[in-house]
Amino acid sequence: MEPGVDVRVVSQPEELAALDALLGGIWSPGRPMVGGEMLRALAKAGNYVAAAYAGDELVGGCFGFFGPPDVRELHSHVAGVVPGAAGRGVGYALKQHQRRWARSRGATAITWTFDPLVARNAYFNLAKLGAVPVEYLPDFYGPMHDTLNGADPSDRLLVRWEVAGGEPLECDPAGGTVVLDENGRRGPVHGEKLLVAVPPDIERLRVADPAAAARWRSALREVLTGLLASGARFTGFDRAGWYVLTTDRGPGGRL
Repeated sequence: MEPGVDVRVVSQPEELAALDALLGGIWSPGRPMVGGEMLRALAKAGNYVAAAYAGDELVGGCFGFFGPPDVRELHSHVAGVVPGAAGRGVGYALKQHQRRWARSRGATAITWTFDPLVARNAYFNLAKLGAVPVEYLPDFYGPMHDTLNGADPSDRLLVRWEVAGGEPLECDPAGGTVVLDENGRRGPVHGEKLLVAVPPDIERLRVADPAAAARWRSALREVLTGLLASGARFTGFDRAGWYVLTTDRGPGGRL
């Protein structure tokens, strides 16, 4: 467990109401996330509902639900940390607690979605946790119109995190072919190692230049869906802002 961070399962109405208000405040201040009664039902049915505390202060939380019985996977639907607790290891502590909890209940993997344009989340999920993207989901939730997503289509990457493994995805972008560069321009698709850039701060860009943010969404969707359909696999996310993918083609092979 991260020093100073206490993560625990919560189930009482007052705890759930506080957690729902915190999560709602991250995405849409003044609005609940799903309602304390829904969290209460999820917890009662044996699903994952947990809160993170720094001392007595609620600083984050997460909830998820199980998939079909024969799949043995937990789907982590929402996880959030208050802005003031950023950099304190709260998110990492939440995910490690969730993995231990899921393993103890016989789950083999945890899945969740994230916006592939958000560089810090890509780095956290792939490079730090070792979750592996398995599917690109265009406009998965439909219009969200919240503080973080705005009017941008809600494209998501679905990742799978093995509860018995999940080692960080080490990657080296050196020598890779740039398929989408730092300015959102397309490049050739050839070779075994492919690099796909994302902007350093898409949330700020959505406010400052919505048209540019929309172009990034379209370009990233086209590139990643095409690469995945051609058999490319994610091998990590570099801190400088590159998705790194590999193919089975030789150095001169084209997809």
